[in-house]
Order: sequence, then C-alpha cells, then structure tokens
Amino acid sequence: MSELSLLLVEDEANLGQTLRDYLRSKKFNVDLAATCAEARVKFAQMRPAIAILDIGLPDGDGISLAREFRKLSKECVLLFCTALNDPTLRVEGLELGAEDYVTKPFELKELTLRLDRILKSRQITLHNPDEYRYGKLVFWPKRFEIQDADGHISSLGQKECAILELLIEKKNEVVSRDEMIEKIWGENSFPTNRTIDNYIVKLRKWADSDTSQVQITSVRGIGYKLEWKGH
Repeated sequence: MSELSLLLVEDEANLGQTLRDYLRSKKFNVDLAATCAEARVKFAQMRPAIAILDIGLPDGDGISLAREFRKLSKECVLLFCTALNDPTLRVEGLELGAEDYVTKPFELKELTLRLDRILKSRQITLHNPDEYRYGKLVFWPKRFEIQDADGHISSLGQKECAILELLIEKKNEVVSRDEMIEKIWGENSFPTNRTIDNYIVKLRKWADSDTSQVQITSVRGIGYKLEWKGH
C-alpha cells in the first residue's frame, strides 16, 4: 500500500506517540495533533486522506472538529477513537459521515484492520460511474454526495456510499445483511443491526424525497432492497 496521509488527533501524549509510530510502521504518513487548534492548522496544511479523532480534547470536542473537517473535505475518511462509549455520540458521529468508532482500550492491530477494510471499501467506489440519476434524485459516488428531489445536496460517509452502490448494483433484489457486512466491513467484523440501520437512515430519506423513482425498503430478518421504478 502506498503511503496515505493521516492526521491523528489525540491529547494523551503517550498514546498519541504510540499510535503515530505504529501507523507509520504500517506505511501511513502520520502527523499528530493534541488540540483542536493544532488539528485545524495541520488539516489545512496536509489535507489528509484519513483523520482519526479523539472526542474529548482540551479545547473542544472531536465531533465538532470532524464536522469542520467534513465541510473542508468530503472525501477525508473520518474515524473516532475514544474512551467515551456513548451511543448518542456514536450516532452523531455516523450521521456526519464518520466511517467507524473505536472504543478504547483496543488492540493496535484492530485499528489497522478497520482502516484496511475502510480503504478497501473506498477503492470499490473509484471504478464506478461518476453519476447515477433517478428522476430528480442524483448520486455522485466519487464525490460522496447525493441530491434529493428538492435539489438539496448532502455528503455521504464512506460506508453510506458503499452501501448505496451495493444496493444500486443489486437493484430490485434483496441484499442480505451478511452480504453487506462481508463486502463492506469484511468477514471478521460484526456490526450490529442497529449500526447498519443508522447508515441506511440518510439513504432512505434521500429515496423518500421522490418515491415515484426509488424506494429503499427493509426486508424483515434479511436485509434491504432498492426498488427502482424506472426503465
């Protein structure tokens, strides 16, 4: 794997240095920031492909910082790494487009496995069409954006993007949760049904803005289906 730029935002000095050195050994080009202020400067300078953020920081919080980063770059992979195992924060992070949420303590290898799977999923999107149109609904996979029937454009996280592409690829067929997990998370990952549902929420809202064209439905106990009513 060629080196990818990665911004690590962690205020615990020992942990930050350990993570930085480990990720560098895995061929990531890592820069470390200990505060929100420092992270903003480094993000603007390096425009990283990946940002790993702690949530509790001395001068702010990682959720708000990630929201700022998302406005600056729709393509940066966002991942939270925190001791705060709060379901509300987890959902808030996913809603703004974060790819994953790792709770401390964790094994270093677990973090790199998660990154590998995220990046593998990201590569899938690079070979697909630039644009899908369903009436007034538009999906730009390379831009990680969708446009609803009212013309509002929203950003997608990496997993949301990969899920939508998979549903489009299998349009009018049921995509099982097992298939979704294997292709997007990897066979050794075990996201809960609620985690997957959280990713589906924004996609369903997008489709529901023009149900004459597309509907995303849940098939109880199995998975999801994108029903395309076009020709």
